[in-house]
Amino acid sequence: MSKKVAVRLLKGRRRGFRTGLEHGRRMGRCQSVMETTMPAPMPLREARVLFIVQGFDAIDQGITQGLQDTVREVFTATAPDMLRLADELRPNLVLVMNGLHVFPAEHTAHIDQIREMGIRTAIWFADDPYFTDQTAFLAPHYDYVFTHEMSCIAFYREMGCAQVHYLPLAVNTRVFKPLQVEPAYRSDVCFIGNGFPNRIDLFNKLTPFLKNKTVLIAGALWEQLSQFELLKKGIKLQWIPIEESVKYYSGAKIVINVHRLTYDETYNKNSRNLPGHSINPRTYEIAGCGTLQITDYRHDLQYYYTPGQDIETFMNAEELVQKMQYYLTHEDERQRIAVKGLRRTIAEHSFANRLVKLMDLVFA
Repeated sequence: MSKKVAVRLLKGRRRGFRTGLEHGRRMGRCQSVMETTMPAPMPLREARVLFIVQGFDAIDQGITQGLQDTVREVFTATAPDMLRLADELRPNLVLVMNGLHVFPAEHTAHIDQIREMGIRTAIWFADDPYFTDQTAFLAPHYDYVFTHEMSCIAFYREMGCAQVHYLPLAVNTRVFKPLQVEPAYRSDVCFIGNGFPNRIDLFNKLTPFLKNKTVLIAGALWEQLSQFELLKKGIKLQWIPIEESVKYYSGAKIVINVHRLTYDETYNKNSRNLPGHSINPRTYEIAGCGTLQITDYRHDLQYYYTPGQDIETFMNAEELVQKMQYYLTHEDERQRIAVKGLRRTIAEHSFANRLVKLMDLVFA
């Protein structure tokens, strides 16, 4: 073996040892948090709920589990079976998630018939304000309208909805949790989501910094990056299943969160250009994996996380680069913030926590 090869092997072993130590220390801290942080006990309501899923497992599964933790009987179904099951089961509440993608306009007649049976109906919008041209039609058919977007409260009231409530989203901590992962899932910087125009613009500015880092970017449209070739090795132009997303979040030193633009003629249905003030579900999901998250700022973030304490924020590309550079070279501080974010997520941001509030309002 030549001296040069021996030196490379030695450096590789040392690098591997440092990486293993770093990930092991992180996992130990996260494990301690998961073992010692318990959500407050949830009261079990004497109610029968029929839950109509939207077809997005990350949220559907979390709400199903949350309902099982908070009400006596839970039934799940898809929109085509809603009317039949409501008639057979006679639930106290039919709760519809989002009502877009799986809920054609003609099915609003089914909701009207369910209400005529004397059964309460509620819808929880999770994509506001991006598709409010469509939700404006759906919302008035329900007894109760819940939205995760605070800017849409007045909008739905103007649509004639009497019971409109702000209810933030949450995370299924049984799924989004810290994992010890293989080297293939590890990165310095990770982003999972489609390359919408504002995200492409941001990452074009980040490319000079990211080109020498281990990067994972996953989702559609990223071939539009102006310097795609420089980051190509770390880009997956595909949808990433939930289980894989959890592994990539767990293996990253930093996960970036960038909310999409609220007005975009190509990708959104928000012709009124209602603003986006509320955080997306990805905020909770990243935090639930015990990884440092750096997110763009939304108005209601301060109610759920504290910037600089259990999450980090940025206002522009320059600030994001500065913070990534800092936290990539300050491991203890990076892990401290990430672990605090994990603890707060487990304690405060479960779907059961949100559903207790929903039930209190519906059955007041």
